[in-house]
Amino acid sequence: MASDFSDAIPLDEIRFNDQGLVPAIAQDYLDGTVLMMAWMNRESLAKTLATGEGWYWSRSRQELWHKGATSGHFQRVKSIRYDCDSDAILMAIEQVGEIACHTGERSCFHQIGEGKQAPGANTLSELYDVICDRRDHPNPESYTCKLFAGGDNKILKKIGEEAAEVVMACKDDDPDQIAGEAADLLYHTLVAIAHHNVPLRDVLRKLHERRR
Repeated sequence: MASDFSDAIPLDEIRFNDQGLVPAIAQDYLDGTVLMMAWMNRESLAKTLATGEGWYWSRSRQELWHKGATSGHFQRVKSIRYDCDSDAILMAIEQVGEIACHTGERSCFHQIGEGKQAPGANTLSELYDVICDRRDHPNPESYTCKLFAGGDNKILKKIGEEAAEVVMACKDDDPDQIAGEAADLLYHTLVAIAHHNVPLRDVLRKLHERRR
């Protein structure tokens, strides 16, 4: 498969370690979640750049490793860059199947203490997850649950009110008030899309496509 990354990283500038390897971090291209860290050698980095898919070097098997070759969970590279010391790679990727870890978890970084917890993404995505949890596990004392109980009439009314508040804050040219009212509008919008079972990732994907 052809790639647009062939010239993205000058291989001669990468500082591979004594074993000829460089750490490569893969993060979700939409919400920034860190999905995994693996090692690349010069050949696997070159194949990643040439194909637009994640290729790594397996230290245990001492061979090239095409992510997803056996699981089907391929990684499509959206962007790739290297750090200020030229000794680490960062890739924004689309993780096919939403599973990066061999254990079946979305991210390899899911262990915390004695339990499991997915790593944090961006604040908006984390808030949406909390809102969905309120939707699926109602608590009569929760403001979010009261919005869901009121349905579209209550939720959409609040969106209209908050949108007007954003307009007034902008008219007053008050940065702190603008930030606060915009946060309220975003929150109530998230409640609305959760109420209609629209994944936030679909919204992020639309924004990504429109930016391109």
